[in-house]
Amino acid sequence: MSIRILLADDHQMVREGIRSLLEKESNIEIVGEAEEGRKAVELVRKLQPDVVVMDITMPNLNGVDATRRIVTEFPQIKVIALSMHFSRIFVLNMLKAGALGYILKGDSSDELIEGVRTVSGGGAYFSPKAAKTVTEVLANPLPNSPMDVLTPREREVFQLICEGKNTKQMALELHVSTKTIEASRRKIMEKLDAKSIPELVIIAIENGVISLER
Repeated sequence: MSIRILLADDHQMVREGIRSLLEKESNIEIVGEAEEGRKAVELVRKLQPDVVVMDITMPNLNGVDATRRIVTEFPQIKVIALSMHFSRIFVLNMLKAGALGYILKGDSSDELIEGVRTVSGGGAYFSPKAAKTVTEVLANPLPNSPMDVLTPREREVFQLICEGKNTKQMALELHVSTKTIEASRRKIMEKLDAKSIPELVIIAIENGVISLER
């Protein structure tokens, strides 16, 4: 039986490269692609893949929050992170969200194939650099993230604010009223003790919600 894979990455060339690589394997099937986290969640509901190969820094809904939603709603579906980032905050955030593996985009193709097979079988898989980071985190745990005080919807609004979306754009994106967005913004700034949007952006960068590197 084939391992059914959903690819989530905001770069089309990356998705095409991963698809080309994985489809060479006889028992791996790519069933869908998503360019951002919210679409990834929607496609998981529709396609029910076995494994989601998830980028972390994506627009609208990042890979961490998308992973958290997928694992909560569909605990049988496995998520493996494929990212350019290997700093402690990114690896830790994905582990806390429920990912079972972490591979770097600079790793060999064999790492990804082995990771997909291992995770699909219920195991955990970390490429060498990611494994080193996990060991460091276990030895010296990071303090709780200020993001932990936000609700899932507030986290979503928080990311959109930090991506530069205005109130109307966010309301259309999330299918809510502008008043709801304004209320969420006030709660977010209060919970994070931020006085301005630039302060929110700094918090987002420090906690791996957005990245200056794409």
